[in-house]
Amino acid sequence: MVLLRNTQFGLSNEDVRTVQRALIDRRRSIPDGATGFFGEQTKTAYAEEQQAQGYKGTDADGIPGCKSLTELGRHAGFPVDCGGVTASSSNAGRLRLDQVTYDDPNDGAGEGAMEGYARKACALTGMDPRYGVPALLTISRRESACNNRRWRVNTVDSNAHGRIMADGHPQNCSRGATQCVPATFAAYHQAGTATTPYDVVAVMCATINYVRDRYGVNRDGSNFAARVQQADPKRKPRGY
Repeated sequence: MVLLRNTQFGLSNEDVRTVQRALIDRRRSIPDGATGFFGEQTKTAYAEEQQAQGYKGTDADGIPGCKSLTELGRHAGFPVDCGGVTASSSNAGRLRLDQVTYDDPNDGAGEGAMEGYARKACALTGMDPRYGVPALLTISRRESACNNRRWRVNTVDSNAHGRIMADGHPQNCSRGATQCVPATFAAYHQAGTATTPYDVVAVMCATINYVRDRYGVNRDGSNFAARVQQADPKRKPRGY
């Protein structure tokens, strides 16, 4: 068993060594060999593996995610445990999908309101607001026009299917200021926040927990914009 949380950049352990051996077997170059240390050589080799799996651009960043590591493990013959990458607080707040609610508290809209909500989300998740606030503001601007009532739910993309919920929309529609599908919102829900993705603080917290897990965003958020294109105002919008 390889633990995803043990295979992150800068760590030294036997799980890293197992991944390195798998990469070498897959003809990815690690000049120093399977040292057990996840440094730049391993990052480059893992990026090559991600590219071979079909990841493109910034998605092939050399940092293991659950899907890419599981696929590597399938080739190499080791199972993967994807739990525990994010802070334990996000796991403590996890919901079942049937616990997600769909009431709309009619939170504020506009950039000023989003900045205030983002600061609260950063405080709850332990993210430095210097990085988290501008990143979340950019995401909310692009995903929902800063929680504009017209764009709080996406009824036209590929997620817009499933049974009709209490808000009158299909279950899997993306919702809220940062547009989370209910399954993602449930999986990354922050303990102590509202159970509806229409609540801006709750959905921003879930977004923070999600990007830490999916994209390897640091706990302080210092690489948030670098890892998540949709959070970077200097790059064109891209779904996350």
